[in-house]
Amino acid sequence: MKISRRGFIGTSMVGALAAPALAQGTAATTLRFMPQANLTALDPIWTTATVTGNHAFYVFDTLYGLDMDLNPQPQMAEGHEVSSDGLTWRFRLREGLRWHDGEPVRAVDCTTSLQRFCVRDPYGRLLARVVEEWRPVDDRNFEIRLKRPFPTMLSVFGKPQNPAVIMPERLAKTDPGKQIPEVIGSGPYKFVASEFNSGSRVVYEKFEGYVPRQEPPSRAAGGKVAYFPRIEWHIISDPSTAGAALMNGEIDWWERPLVDLQPMLARNPDITLEVLDKMGRVALARLNHLQPPFDDVHLRRAVLASVVQADYMHAIVGDDDSAWSKMLGLWPNGTQYYAEHPDLMPQSPDKAKAMLKEAGYSGQKVVIINPTDFPEIGPQGLVTADTLQRIGMNVDLQESDWGTVIQRRNSREPVEKGGWSIFHTGGGAFGYSTPASSALVQGTGAAGWFGWWKNDKAVALTEDWLNAPDEEARKRLAAELGRLALEEVATIPLGQSFTKTGYRKSLTGVLPGSAPYPWNVRRA
Repeated sequence: MKISRRGFIGTSMVGALAAPALAQGTAATTLRFMPQANLTALDPIWTTATVTGNHAFYVFDTLYGLDMDLNPQPQMAEGHEVSSDGLTWRFRLREGLRWHDGEPVRAVDCTTSLQRFCVRDPYGRLLARVVEEWRPVDDRNFEIRLKRPFPTMLSVFGKPQNPAVIMPERLAKTDPGKQIPEVIGSGPYKFVASEFNSGSRVVYEKFEGYVPRQEPPSRAAGGKVAYFPRIEWHIISDPSTAGAALMNGEIDWWERPLVDLQPMLARNPDITLEVLDKMGRVALARLNHLQPPFDDVHLRRAVLASVVQADYMHAIVGDDDSAWSKMLGLWPNGTQYYAEHPDLMPQSPDKAKAMLKEAGYSGQKVVIINPTDFPEIGPQGLVTADTLQRIGMNVDLQESDWGTVIQRRNSREPVEKGGWSIFHTGGGAFGYSTPASSALVQGTGAAGWFGWWKNDKAVALTEDWLNAPDEEARKRLAAELGRLALEEVATIPLGQSFTKTGYRKSLTGVLPGSAPYPWNVRRA
């Protein structure tokens, strides 16, 4: 079964492409960027939406950042010391850090920000369980005192997705369940609130008070030099219009060009198409474990059996089979714990139909919430709706914009009261590569990620992995946890794609990584 992206977009790709009228007068000093989705939420702690995480890298900074070898390096931190027993970590901020309002960055800003981050983030919550005290020592130094060692501390602070951003204390005191009231960071770009128009435009201006590190840039580490005085995000809902804008030079960079348009873009000598995240992106279906019908594991397993990954990948990346790989487990392909479980994922709708009957499915409604404005995710919902209808489920596909989807997935109500059964999402493969970093496998229930899978054994296995004495033990524990989470259908993996970005060859310095970083980019 094949879902047409053309049908999803509802736009003809044939003939002349209409281009938007974007201002050209400031082209030399302004980077014009088309993001993967509309920016509707500005707080990267409140939401896990990738577009909000990308926004966060502009405005905020982190204590540590991952380099090209995926090792955490000091960023806001000058460095750290660890006591011989591993129970006290002392961090020192580098000199000259200032907020966008001119105030100095202090240690208490860091400890308060980290505490808020640890309430929402799965990896952060693992750290918070063992923290005895978050202690500012003075304005530039703070300590984290632990109940037991936590050797992967720096990996928490350098997360490449949903980063552990540092905010001013007054913002970091905001209830983690609510969004911050304003956007003030210490990163290389300032958010221009007066020009923000969700659904149309986001504007950032270079922060002249930012002092980059002296090391060469390397992913999210090293010197974050802002070359453009101004960056504009243009939200263009029609892909053909976005394609025309890139070809005509009215935008400089389209984060994720629609696959149907990529052959045309590739023929343009002024455009580069490139895969920046070599590990790829994982596509996922998340089921609601709190409400019928997917509070029943037997029905979840029937859905898992129905998934044919090629259907999803072709809907996302087209017919190029080199642009995706299978992922028959919850550890992404190419990561250290990858394992396939074809017995749990037979990719057989016929078998799924028999499993559904055996489980006693009685026609309960399955509500799929799905975005119409997100070409990478929207087709996944269409494939799922078609697949589940064909195996005999009562499907209600409810479509809206992506901002509404990420708001609605917070609801734990029954579908009759505005709840949901399935939503689709994705993220960089590296972020799902270990038991500590992946929200997909931890089993923390109501305290966990949307879908709220609860399994006490999974919680224990994650803790055991963190405290394992060696890599052999960690590998064994990860294998057991990965299989358990798939048996319980904590999440359904739909495949792993290698998404291309497209930018004008008038740009240089575009860095590889899991986000379209704004630093180091300049006019060629």
